[in-house]
Amino acid sequence: MDAPSSVPQYAIRGFTLWGFRDMSAFIDYLWQENSLKTGTLVAINAEKVLTAESQQEIYQLINAAEYKYADGISIVRSIRKKYPQADVSRIAGADLWEGLMERAGREGTPVFLVGGKPGILTQTEDKLRRQWNVNIVGSQDGYFAPADRDALFARIAASGAKIVTVAMGSPRQEILMRDCKAVYPQALYMGVGGTYDVFTGHVRRAPLIWQKMGLEWLYRLIVQPSRIRRQLKLLKYLRYHWRGDL
Repeated sequence: MDAPSSVPQYAIRGFTLWGFRDMSAFIDYLWQENSLKTGTLVAINAEKVLTAESQQEIYQLINAAEYKYADGISIVRSIRKKYPQADVSRIAGADLWEGLMERAGREGTPVFLVGGKPGILTQTEDKLRRQWNVNIVGSQDGYFAPADRDALFARIAASGAKIVTVAMGSPRQEILMRDCKAVYPQALYMGVGGTYDVFTGHVRRAPLIWQKMGLEWLYRLIVQPSRIRRQLKLLKYLRYHWRGDL
């Protein structure tokens, strides 16, 4: 899907990302003329770029998504380096999901939730209804057998959902969204990883000051030192950035 001239796009390491000045502009575009767009939202960060370069299936999954946006601060900085006039901000996937849910509550947009542990999914539903009066038309936790996928797709289609969010981690959520969209293309799909855990308070995000400084990755590393191996792999992306190989 091509973006209109009013929404710039930026090519970074083989992916074309949409560039919005802030999250509100992104959400307004998705709900343009009171009609919610369809397609798939995929957050792009440095780790996902590197994974896609080494795994062709992941590259194809991500590249096929209609709305790729800069979730990682490293991607935002790369865009600004390659395109000095770019007016683009980091849009964290967890924040975008909450923004979409708040708007869905105001608009009465039907939502279907997939993924997460059963208890956390139930808490997510309850909080969404209480906080924003979200019209949740169905849900399914992440603990279902592969043989049950077709039945899940049929439930989603029958629900009439216009937003389907999938919290199963990459690449499982991207695979599920691709296959479900082939059956039911009339919705906006979004992979949200561990967002339900954050939303219900089971996982704590970095304090806002760390987020604004672009150091959320460092906070997570301090809280969870076992992430060090993942972070070291990102040195390859850092080389891309400093060499201008973007």
